[in-house]
Amino acid sequence: MPKGFVYILKCSDGSYYTGSTIDIEKRLLEHQSGHGANHTKKRLPVTLVYLEEHQRIDEAFLREKQIQGWNRTKKEALINNNSHKLPELSLAYRDIISKKGGFENLSLQDQEYMVTEALEGTNQKNTFFSNGKLLLTGEYLVLDGALSLALPTKPGQSLSIESLDKPEIHWKSIDQKANVWYETVFSISDDRILSQNDDKVSNRLVQIFKALKVLNPDFFDTTSGFKIETHLDFNREWGLGTSSTLINNLATWTKVDAYELLKLTFGGSGYDIACAQHNSAITYQLIDNTPIVTPVEFNPEFKEHLYFVYLNTKRNSRDAINQYKQKRPISPSVIDDINSITEEVIHSTSLTEFERLISKHENIISKIIEQDTVKSVYFSDFDGSIKSLGAWGGDFVLATSRTNPEAYFKSKGFNTIIPYSDLIL
Repeated sequence: MPKGFVYILKCSDGSYYTGSTIDIEKRLLEHQSGHGANHTKKRLPVTLVYLEEHQRIDEAFLREKQIQGWNRTKKEALINNNSHKLPELSLAYRDIISKKGGFENLSLQDQEYMVTEALEGTNQKNTFFSNGKLLLTGEYLVLDGALSLALPTKPGQSLSIESLDKPEIHWKSIDQKANVWYETVFSISDDRILSQNDDKVSNRLVQIFKALKVLNPDFFDTTSGFKIETHLDFNREWGLGTSSTLINNLATWTKVDAYELLKLTFGGSGYDIACAQHNSAITYQLIDNTPIVTPVEFNPEFKEHLYFVYLNTKRNSRDAINQYKQKRPISPSVIDDINSITEEVIHSTSLTEFERLISKHENIISKIIEQDTVKSVYFSDFDGSIKSLGAWGGDFVLATSRTNPEAYFKSKGFNTIIPYSDLIL
């Protein structure tokens, strides 16, 4: 497993961004050029103010999540090398007061600091961000333990939270064009969260709130509430993870396990949650129903010949999963074949080799789900390879081409063609 780095950037508006990576120089260049995280690209220029090196990238990722949960004062203590202050900054206010023998025994400076922090906390806006996702190998079979290669995307979804002094949740969802596509108010009463509306989105959010209450019973109370806004970077019809990015953001905010929240709400393998949490390509595998996530180096030399094409329709993943389950049991030898293809794809060095592997993968999945490959259905005359991504029949496909294929796909009525480097972290 490669080494990892945890870093903190100071943005032009004074805010801090904490991240982790296996290649710090490359990641800094991405942030500084506006191709990094959604938070930093809107707040350029950014400056590196803190860096830690870890022996394993998974250790760096866990450290990143720990620091992200700290308030500004504690982050600045870390940045300024005042590590001796961290334990006290970790104490709750009531613990500090008890330790000093009462509020009146604190120094005037400490009293002012504590009051300021408390007042800021009531109006503080917390923002969380999760990456989108694409599954390059192992679709369907990831549910049965196949090793899969997943790619986090640059566009994702953010979630901002502000406190309210009444027991309500004011929810607003904003799309990639800055248009409000959903808005409502929920009431918090007697450990229940109730919607003013009876529509599909409202009912789904109520279900998520109920699951959050199961996983963190003490989180919501009946004396206060929240103003919540979600912001999507991508078209929500694209299948890049509107649901998974929301689940991961809500789980991070409420300090619950995102995989457990997914199980109680949308279901699925969980690879999309892993993408939401990582800033590089990963392999994902379920072993005894436990997610095994490993960051990997996947930066193909031939990526300028890779394109993502939207098929003009969104595929319902839950329906696709249910149809796949009817094809079980799956032969262990098929799982082994997909595992081998995934490993070979990660280490492929030429476009020709890559095309051979994804074509072999398409044929295997085609036989299992008894569905024709997308190339044979839509693009039989295309001079290149086509690979379905995720549930077959919609969302994005991957196309390989030695020349720009935009004119070809547009002639077929598919107008969304995105080069690999524009979409993938």
